[in-house]
Amino acid sequence: MPAFTQMPATMPARQSRRLLQHPLRTLALLLGFAGTLFCSFWLLDYFYTDAAQRGTKGPLRLFVEFDPATLQNALSNLAQIIAAVLGIAITVVSIVVQLAANRYTPRVAEMFFHDRINLTVMGFFVVACVDSLWVSFAVTHDYVPQATIVVTIAVATASLLLLIPYFAYVFDFLDPEKVIARIGDQTLRAATGATDGRNDRQAVTVASMEQLADIAVNALAQKDKVIASDAIGALRAVVVSYLPVKETLPAGWFDIGRALLRTPDFVAMAAESIEDLGRQRIWLEWKVLRQFREAFSEALKNLPEMAHVVAIEARYVGEAALASGDQAVVATTIKFMNTFLRLALNARDVRSAYNVLNQYRQLAESMMTSDQAAAAAVVEVAQHFKYYARLANGMGLPFVAETAAYDLCALCELASDRQAACHDQLLAALLDLDKEAENTAQEKALRGVRKAQAKLATHYLLRGMTARARAIHADLALEKAERLRSIRDELLAVSSKDFWEIVDRGTNFDYLPDARKEKLREFFAWFGDLGPGAGPGRPDIAVAASDS
Repeated sequence: MPAFTQMPATMPARQSRRLLQHPLRTLALLLGFAGTLFCSFWLLDYFYTDAAQRGTKGPLRLFVEFDPATLQNALSNLAQIIAAVLGIAITVVSIVVQLAANRYTPRVAEMFFHDRINLTVMGFFVVACVDSLWVSFAVTHDYVPQATIVVTIAVATASLLLLIPYFAYVFDFLDPEKVIARIGDQTLRAATGATDGRNDRQAVTVASMEQLADIAVNALAQKDKVIASDAIGALRAVVVSYLPVKETLPAGWFDIGRALLRTPDFVAMAAESIEDLGRQRIWLEWKVLRQFREAFSEALKNLPEMAHVVAIEARYVGEAALASGDQAVVATTIKFMNTFLRLALNARDVRSAYNVLNQYRQLAESMMTSDQAAAAAVVEVAQHFKYYARLANGMGLPFVAETAAYDLCALCELASDRQAACHDQLLAALLDLDKEAENTAQEKALRGVRKAQAKLATHYLLRGMTARARAIHADLALEKAERLRSIRDELLAVSSKDFWEIVDRGTNFDYLPDARKEKLREFFAWFGDLGPGAGPGRPDIAVAASDS
């Protein structure tokens, strides 16, 4: 069973965990302190009390010599004390569990009352209360059941001593990262057939995944990054652990059963799409990615920086599918990456689109390291980059189009270094990205695309791929000399690979090392005399996410 990696716990959770690490030590400490306190003053009273009053009895004999009249009152009070302890425990636990269920997921209450330790402790409190009630009626004026009274006192003492460690256990049990880990483990056990089979595995799996999604969405709505990250990461961990054992599962597991068809995600789907999921055996992965989509939408509204986390987890799913050779899941991941881009563009969230493109490009780079079928999908990704770049340009979001161009440039460089069969198709997509601009904003994006193309040409020249550099030259040949000169000068002016602000990628798009700058001068010399270069560049010509 995989271990779900979670974020650090909160301070109260750490403190409660310390108590739980050594529960017997905690009980012994409390018992020892109480016993020492009582014995010290009991012996003090005994030895400094008038001898005639204490008689010849020793301290222990005097302690256990019970008086019936006194005991009847004492045991009655003892029963009330234990009942009060039970009431305190139930009240505190009920409030805490209800608050956790309201904030995270109703599943918390179900897990709590199925936990053996919770049931055992609460049962012990009830037994102690009943025992003290019965023993209060067992004492009469002529009969004192000493052994029963001693046991009742011991049980009452244990009830009081257990209260603090039990509260520590409850708070630790309800720690969000523990709740998420339990639900994640339960999801994976149901998905891989590790359960006892008494319940519908599909129903349990789907319900658990939706609970994790609810936790993520609720946490995003409350701007709680840690819990949202944990829940999204748990969903990803389920898929990553499920893919390697997927082929060992029975065929019936992949059928879209009634439990799935009743869920909202499948109810809204066309019958043909449901059949495709069953035939491709990918309904579980599709369901998880669908939950990612919900989390991504919520993040755009309430916590945009978390949209990046969703894209990262989706990339991990795609890479795990590549490692398992499951091309259907890879294709599904690509569809959801496209969906994330569409959502970011519709929200006009440039930074989220920038971050999604970064993860999308890394997934495409991973595809080029796997088999030919996956490498062919890189061409499809490049076409998607081109489509969304043009769409963003038309929406007045030129920086997204420019980012897509630089990401395509990076894919072309990697493809050339690995001699990938899809290299020429990637280059064609990049050269086809810069359609004629229709306004000033689109002209700005088109300029960024041209800079990415020129940058790629230096890579080709540095590796002796002159023919491909010539193809870029031919595509740029119709540009005005003034514009080509300004593009050359801006690229030459960037002297630092690090952007001066904190950005996710950490580098300037326009940076070129000295060797490539020499090739840049060689490349632009093919256009004839463009005039002298500009002086030292201004720092505002570098490209990074903050340009948005």
